[in-house]
Amino acid sequence: MQRPWKNLRGRVFPDHWSLLFGQIAFYSFVMLIVSGVVLMVYYEPSVNHVVYDGPYGPLRGIPMSRALDSTLRLTFEVRGGLLVRQIHHWSTLLMVAAITLHLLRLFFTAAFRRPRRLNWLIVFGLLVLTLGAALTGTSLPDDTASGTSLAVLDGVLQATPFVGSGLASLLFGGEFPGDVISRFYPLHVVVLPVALLALFAAAALRTLKQKPVQLVSKRTKTAKVAAVQGVGLFAFVAGVSILLGATATINPVWLYGPADPADTSAGVGPAWYLAFLDGSLRLAPGWEVVWWGKTISLAILVPVAICTLFLALVAVYPFIEERVLKDRKEYDLLERPRNNPTRTGIGVAGMTFYSVLWAAAGADTIALQFHLSMNTLLHFFQVLLVVGPPVALWLTRRICLGLQRGETEVAEHGIETGRIIRRPDGGYVEVHGPARNRPTELPSH
Repeated sequence: MQRPWKNLRGRVFPDHWSLLFGQIAFYSFVMLIVSGVVLMVYYEPSVNHVVYDGPYGPLRGIPMSRALDSTLRLTFEVRGGLLVRQIHHWSTLLMVAAITLHLLRLFFTAAFRRPRRLNWLIVFGLLVLTLGAALTGTSLPDDTASGTSLAVLDGVLQATPFVGSGLASLLFGGEFPGDVISRFYPLHVVVLPVALLALFAAAALRTLKQKPVQLVSKRTKTAKVAAVQGVGLFAFVAGVSILLGATATINPVWLYGPADPADTSAGVGPAWYLAFLDGSLRLAPGWEVVWWGKTISLAILVPVAICTLFLALVAVYPFIEERVLKDRKEYDLLERPRNNPTRTGIGVAGMTFYSVLWAAAGADTIALQFHLSMNTLLHFFQVLLVVGPPVALWLTRRICLGLQRGETEVAEHGIETGRIIRRPDGGYVEVHGPARNRPTELPSH
């Protein structure tokens, strides 16, 4: 059995900026692990109540859980505690963004085709696990904002027919709010990090085992150069995380106060990577049906089902395309998005669908800032959700086909030079120069 790291020093790797998103995601994960270990030393995962007597005056004398009390003490009494908390949070955002961009790069360059279909599932699994880790992590401080998110989650579970009450009771350890921290904490600090590390390791091993993808530019780098660039990229990612943590406040739990089932947060929405779920709930009509003596809220079930179906389609798209096109060949050459207008159009349509749901999550803030009617804005997003994706698919296909025609004209007639000459018959014509070697696959810039 050949070891994947054999002859690693003599291996060459493709050199393109779009191939760095996976590394950025892993380096953000490293920053998460380092900052998370520091946070674990001071955090107490307990819902037992105490009276806050720390240095933050507005909350002094307020009953709260030990989880929030330890978070506040870490923030205001531990040297560098707030910095570490914010580095941890910003690293999460960078990791989610990098994995999302990496997934989009795999899609639009057709890097999910055989023999790399499993790579696609690994990256999708990384995205789902990262979202789960982010959700469990933001719930641990036990502040009003996280309590509101958990209340929405409880409502969604309770609306699920037949099994909803049991799922909610299992998650919260009884009636809401229960002791969800005792369940989320081991998931956040042990189970999900180990699973993420396993998927990162699997992705690295498959990259070493497989033949490197080929770019038309044929720009490559040796293993030594890749290692040096990797160290530099890690320093850059760490620097950006630290800079953001030091200068940009995020998740100020001291402003929200302790979680209370009777209270809710105003003007605080979900994190951007989960906003599409909230947006789907806002856009769903308030339909209800009575079945077997039970009232079933379609206003919750339909958006949850649609979002679940959307994610499922993303996961299995490589298999759907292979089955539809009956293409079982293996590819090592990446494809430019314009060379497959239909796939590119489908991708842009999916991005449009997601973006409309994402924007709808902030409909209340948009209406307030621009003095618009909330109901009118929601109706606009409902129409855009239906009309937007097919229009985006059509426009994208037309753009891709236009780019292809432009390249064909250049190949046949040469490049326009801007020089106009007069012909003997009195007409004017532009001089065309020889066509340069233009790439037919992924560009190198």
